[in-house]
Amino acid sequence: MKRRKIMVAAGFCLSFFIGTLMNLLFIPGFEHHQNHGDRLRSHHHNRQQKRIADNAQLHVGEPLTAAAVEANSRPSSSDWRQQRELQMQIRERLEEVLRYRQRQAQWSATGDDAFRPLERRRLMDLEPAGYWELNNANDRRDNLDTEAQHKISPAVSNAAKTRNVFWMKSDRFNSAQMLGCNSIDNVTNIQYLGSGYTKAVYKATINSSLSVALKSVDFGGHDMENCMKKYGSAENCYRLSSFKIVKEMTLMEQLQHPNILQLYGYCYQDSNDIRATVTAITELGSPLEMIQLLQTPWEERFRICLSLVRLLHYLAHSPLGPVTLLDFRPRQFVLVGGELKVTDLDDASVEETPCGPHAVPSDCLMEFPARNFTLLCIRGRCQGINEKRNLYNAYRFFFTYLLPHSAPPALRPLLDKIVNSTGELTWDIDETQVHLEKVLHLYKNGLYLQNTSQTQASEYKRLADTSISGENYRCWPSYQHDGCTLSVFSLHEAIGVCESHAQCRAFSMTNQTTWTGHQLVQFKTGFSHLSPSKGRVTYVRAGS
Repeated sequence: MKRRKIMVAAGFCLSFFIGTLMNLLFIPGFEHHQNHGDRLRSHHHNRQQKRIADNAQLHVGEPLTAAAVEANSRPSSSDWRQQRELQMQIRERLEEVLRYRQRQAQWSATGDDAFRPLERRRLMDLEPAGYWELNNANDRRDNLDTEAQHKISPAVSNAAKTRNVFWMKSDRFNSAQMLGCNSIDNVTNIQYLGSGYTKAVYKATINSSLSVALKSVDFGGHDMENCMKKYGSAENCYRLSSFKIVKEMTLMEQLQHPNILQLYGYCYQDSNDIRATVTAITELGSPLEMIQLLQTPWEERFRICLSLVRLLHYLAHSPLGPVTLLDFRPRQFVLVGGELKVTDLDDASVEETPCGPHAVPSDCLMEFPARNFTLLCIRGRCQGINEKRNLYNAYRFFFTYLLPHSAPPALRPLLDKIVNSTGELTWDIDETQVHLEKVLHLYKNGLYLQNTSQTQASEYKRLADTSISGENYRCWPSYQHDGCTLSVFSLHEAIGVCESHAQCRAFSMTNQTTWTGHQLVQFKTGFSHLSPSKGRVTYVRAGS
């Protein structure tokens, strides 16, 4: 009996031990199920968050409310606030683009048939289809009601119908000329040029003949990195950044001027797990290097300043209203064939600073590092603030460095007056352009030349179809770095230059001219290496 009890107790202990061992080794139990449950909850939470983001896409006229989101899920208040903040930023940029398009639609309401709509996209493939469908329906309904009640003109009706269409001037582009994804699928010679806060820029060659610039969102750029750190949504952060490119394309299309970089086309394609990434295809220019510009001939520096003033005159009277360039640094401009062109328009604005009926001076204060200006408040706006900001920035970044130095002596008083008047903002852009155009007239026609009746000190022998090899000397500023090549209006001016240089013993009139029609002349230290050269004429100082 005692032995039986011992065996039963031993069996019970053994079964308890085996059960415990099996429980530990083969049935992980509570901890495993708890982790699995966490993963399931995390999975469902992520899906809910995605639904929130999808349902929170921006629809104009359909405000984002907590009730709408609550119908799908109940995320934490901090997550919800962050997502709502990001969505509101996207919405603000979307509405800014739409404002520019509506401004153009109003401008084209004159019935000008030079405009035609391109393919309507869902806000360039960056907004949900429902947005455009909603606006299509609203446009049709509003237009039918308005036409029935007011019998408006066909031009105004057409403008209302095409409020949100991406426009392109037909005299500048047509559908065959616009570049798209097919154009950049097989580009060659791709070269990284640089990047800013938002965009990366690449140089590429299309069809082995056309060099273009490709602009796209820089995934490693300041804007994307900061957005990802704060919000953690790659697609929405991309959407926020990409609206800067959409805005720039919209402005490039609408503000058509010789000194604004030309938009060749655009492409939307899926990449990096983000749908509809946008690439702008634009004209290619050379970046401005201020140190190099200071070493270029005055005529070329004057051309840059004149190009800039013509651009600012256009922006002050643009179809969208006065446009200001909030980022006016030289890196925002490029040179194309010697002409200055603005390349970065994502920081441009047509909004003029508002002021109240009882405005105080600080309401219309325009601040710069060196000085401030106080403007008048007229009809609720700081009068001319966009134009004046552009003009003063032109003075501080360009005119002071490029205009006066090494200019022809007869033009310096007028150039000094231009610099001083823009620095004090005593002239507006119209008057500034008038005076710069006057400088151009004086220069192109040789009216800057002094002492034209003075006889030359030396006699010169003329040698037709002849040039001089070597025998160079350096002068500043020269079109040739290892020689002395300058532009002159006439033979008389070339002789005057040669006699003012101690090294000069001869010069060759080339068959090349500058943008003003001045002739390029190579000045030489001697003439012992004469060679035949069709079209050139060499002058040798007698007695040398």
